[in-house]
Amino acid sequence: MIRRVVFNQKGGVGKSTITVNLAAVAAAQGRRVLIIDLDPQGNSSHYLLGSAANQIEPHLGDFFDQVLNFSLYAKGSAQFIHPTPFKNLFIMPSHPCIAEQQTKLEARYKIYKLRETLAELAGQYDEVYIDTPPALNFFTLSALIAASGCLIPFDCDTFSRDALLGLIARVEEIRQDHNSELRVEGIIVNQYQPRASLPQRLVQDLIEQGLPVLQSKLSSSVKIRESHDQAMPLIALDAKHKLTQEFCQLYAELSPVAISQH
Repeated sequence: MIRRVVFNQKGGVGKSTITVNLAAVAAAQGRRVLIIDLDPQGNSSHYLLGSAANQIEPHLGDFFDQVLNFSLYAKGSAQFIHPTPFKNLFIMPSHPCIAEQQTKLEARYKIYKLRETLAELAGQYDEVYIDTPPALNFFTLSALIAASGCLIPFDCDTFSRDALLGLIARVEEIRQDHNSELRVEGIIVNQYQPRASLPQRLVQDLIEQGLPVLQSKLSSSVKIRESHDQAMPLIALDAKHKLTQEFCQLYAELSPVAISQH
């Protein structure tokens, strides 16, 4: 089972958009895919479920409540997973209450529970994508400990570039201390404008520094806003759109790694 976390400590770089659309491409190709939305804002949950995300139960807050009350494995974790309107695509939806649970989860050192849960689910899904909040906190650390691959969105911003080396170093530290399987699969260049000089220069700087920049780049497009508004991943909304095809190319670039680890 492929376990990928999409992570960047900077907000607004497209973590949820990349999580949902890569997962949707995988599902459209016949893979059985689970998204775990660890961000209290629940962007991935709303992206896939629309307004229904506000009412769906049980959710991730209920999952962590059972973790705190030592009753998770009596009932199993499958109850917290829900189908989406899209074939082969499932989600463990977030809830705002998980922000309030963080302190208790940290105090009781429940940092490995997500990894244990994915081990329990092994064989039920081909791929798991974990969306994370824009901070290195309990939820993000849980995701990095549970994952085998880390994808880092980069939005062609100078501040994002300056923070990348520190972020990659932190991922390496977590690999050494907690999860020997973890590695950075690649940096995803998002909102790329190929005719603008600054994005070209920033991306070239990353490559010259030897950072693992993926060849497939994601364009800036208003189509993604329409996709969010209609709660439909691009592959379902408009399979022939340029940005949809870029997500397909990105998944294809990652898929040889996925297939070798499956």
